[in-house]
Amino acid sequence: MRLARCVVPPASRAPRRRSGALGAIVVLGLVLAALAGGSSAVAGTARTCSTPKYPGVGYFTSLRVTGVGCATGRKLVVAYYHCRLRHGGTAGRCPGGVMHYRCTEKRNTIPTEIDARVTCRRGSRRIVHTYQQDT
Repeated sequence: MRLARCVVPPASRAPRRRSGALGAIVVLGLVLAALAGGSSAVAGTARTCSTPKYPGVGYFTSLRVTGVGCATGRKLVVAYYHCRLRHGGTAGRCPGGVMHYRCTEKRNTIPTEIDARVTCRRGSRRIVHTYQQDT
């Protein structure tokens, strides 16, 4: 008694191999697109970041960055605070800016408190933060 052997023709095996390779290429393409998309998201869209600890008496109330990462935003916010101290103490202003950013500040003040919004720009990069400081 002879058993019949089942032989799969090479043509029917080839599509399986190609589909496996094609699947791997698609997955690799998606990973690369995600990585490329992640960097452009930082470069082009605004996002809200956690604020650093306020060095003095008061606190940072918000931080929003466009075109830079949150770490850069937090670093600039603290540098801006120290620049204000160098130029007039706790109620001082930072003329010109910090870290090669040009900054503008709008304030609402009362005798016991400063509430301010600071916008710092460098080309298309933008860092906006607000703070409240007790005087």
